[in-house]
Amino acid sequence: MSNHHRIHYIELPSADMAAMKAFYGDVFGWTFTDYGPTYAAFHGAGIEGGFDGDAGRRKPSGMGALVVLYSDDLQESLRAVDAAGADISVPIFDFPGGKRFHFIDPSGNELAIWTMLS
Repeated sequence: MSNHHRIHYIELPSADMAAMKAFYGDVFGWTFTDYGPTYAAFHGAGIEGGFDGDAGRRKPSGMGALVVLYSDDLQESLRAVDAAGADISVPIFDFPGGKRFHFIDPSGNELAIWTMLS
């Protein structure tokens, strides 16, 4: 089964990375991969995800968790999202291992779509 356009990753805001890792590690047994001082991926939660301590995402907001879908063709997904009238809130950017963009759905929810670097 293809992963194309399936929920693939969830990001939770983090105001205190050490406290987040200690809590989720101790309570749920999750493990972590650090990608710099402001980001840690978590493993063992049933779905992959991460804690985002970037200045723009450190505090939980009304937006909640960031749902991240996977795409086999990021440019085509961007065209489809744009053509459907969604606002592109973060243009395509590179990160370790991939690229992604964010968009706002018709109800105001922010989601992201990513693809692996080839």
